[in-house]
Amino acid sequence: MTLPSLWQVRHPHHPRPGRSPEGTWDTVVVGAGITGATTALLLARAGQRVLLLEAREVGAGSTGRSTAKLSLLQGTRLSQLARRHGPTVVGHYLDLHREGQAWLTRFADEHGVAVQRRPAYTFAATGNGEARARAELWVAQEAGLAVEWVDQPPLPFESRGAVRLADQAQLDPMELLGALIAQGEDHGVTLVEGARVRKVRGDGPIQVETTAGTARAAHVVLATNMPILDRGGFFARAKPSRSYALAFRSPELPDGMYLSADTPTVSLRDTPAGHGEGALLLIGGHGHGTGRSAPTSRHLDQLRRWTHEHYPAAEEVAAWSAQDFQTHHGLPYIGPLLPGSDILVAGGYAKWGITGGAGAAVALAARVLGGHVPWADALQPWSRQELSGTPSAALINAEVGVELVRGWVRPLRRGGQGRLVCSHLGGILTWNDAEQSWDCPLHGSRFDPDGEVLEGPAVCPVRRRLPV
Repeated sequence: MTLPSLWQVRHPHHPRPGRSPEGTWDTVVVGAGITGATTALLLARAGQRVLLLEAREVGAGSTGRSTAKLSLLQGTRLSQLARRHGPTVVGHYLDLHREGQAWLTRFADEHGVAVQRRPAYTFAATGNGEARARAELWVAQEAGLAVEWVDQPPLPFESRGAVRLADQAQLDPMELLGALIAQGEDHGVTLVEGARVRKVRGDGPIQVETTAGTARAAHVVLATNMPILDRGGFFARAKPSRSYALAFRSPELPDGMYLSADTPTVSLRDTPAGHGEGALLLIGGHGHGTGRSAPTSRHLDQLRRWTHEHYPAAEEVAAWSAQDFQTHHGLPYIGPLLPGSDILVAGGYAKWGITGGAGAAVALAARVLGGHVPWADALQPWSRQELSGTPSAALINAEVGVELVRGWVRPLRRGGQGRLVCSHLGGILTWNDAEQSWDCPLHGSRFDPDGEVLEGPAVCPVRRRLPV
C-alpha cells in the first residue's frame, strides 16, 4: 500500500466510467498531475482534441503528495543554480516559476480554489545554515526578488535568522487538480484512468500503446516527471529521492511557509480548517535517495521527534511521502525527448513541481501550438546547460553502479524469499516499510507488494524473483 496524503484523504477518488484511449487525437498527454492536467487544458482551450492518460488515478503521483507551496523563494535553490549556471540561467529559472505561480493563482481565483497568501522564509538553525541562507539572500536580490533578512523569524524556537519574501501562496493540490481536470473535461479533454502506457513508437502519427488500448496522435507529452521512455537516457541524468510529510493538530501554527537552509531539510506550513478538521500544522523533509535508506520508517520517526520537540502539543493526523527527481545539472527539463522529436517531456522539478509544472505546461502547450516561450530555451533537455551537469551525471551513475552491486550482497529481508528484480534495468529492489512497497535504488521505480508498478520509469510489473 501507499500511505495517502492529507490531500488525498480530503479528496477521495471517485472512479470514472470506463473509457477507451483508442482513436486518433491531436495530442496525447501522459500523466494526470499538475503538468499533464494543465497542458491538456491549455491545448483543449486552443481547440485541440486531447487525450489525458493516467496509469492509476488523478493525483496518485507527486502532485497529490506535495506540500503545495507556490513560492519564488525555494530554500537555497537559487544560490545552488547560480554557482553552476550564473545569473542569466537563474533568471530563466525564476521566469518558469513566475509563469507557473501567476497562472495558477489566476486560475484558482477564477475557479474557486482556495489560496492562502503567506510570506516564504528560508531559515537557518546553524552557522553553516546561516551562510547558505545569506548566499540565497544575495542571489535572490540580484535576480530582482524583493527579499529581506530577518534576524528572528516568528518560530517557536531560536534560529540564526532567515530570508523572507512576502506575498507568496499555498493551497490544497488535490483541490487545484480537481478544478483543472473539471475545466479540461468541460473543454473536451478525454481523461482515461487506469491506462498505463507501455510503449510509444512511430511517427506521424505516433502510436501510444497502453494497457487499455492504443491511441494515435501528432504530438505526445510525457508529463510523468521521470520520462517512461528510455530514449534520451533521462533516468541516467537524474537522481530520485523520497521525502516525508506529516499533518498535526496543533494550538500553535506558523504564520508563513518555512524551509530550512540546514540539512536534513525541514519544511513547515499550515493548512486552513476544512473537511471536518481544524487548521493543521504540516511538517516535511528528511529526504533520501529512493530505495537507499532502510528502514524508511525512521525518517518519519525523526520528523515526529523534531515536531514534538518544537510543538509539544501537536497531535498527528496523517503521514505520507512523495517522490521527486533532481537532475544532473539542477534544472528541470522541458522540451523534446530527442532533438526534433514530437514527443515532449517535462520533469526534474526537484520538489518545486507545482509552480514548475504549471510553467512547464505553458511552454509545452506553446511548442505544440507553434508558439515560443523565450525563457524555456535554457530549460530544453538538449540545451548547452547539459554540459555543466556532466560531472554530476558521472557521479549519479557511479552511485547507481554501487547500488547495483550492493543489492546483490545486501542481506535478505522479509523472510529470505529471494531477491526481486526491477523490471526497468534489473536493480535489486529494497523493501520500504513505511509505505509497504518495493523500491528500486537505481532509478526510482516503485512497486506494490504484489509487484505492480506504482511509479516509473518502469512500465511493467515485477515478475522475476531471483533465488537466494
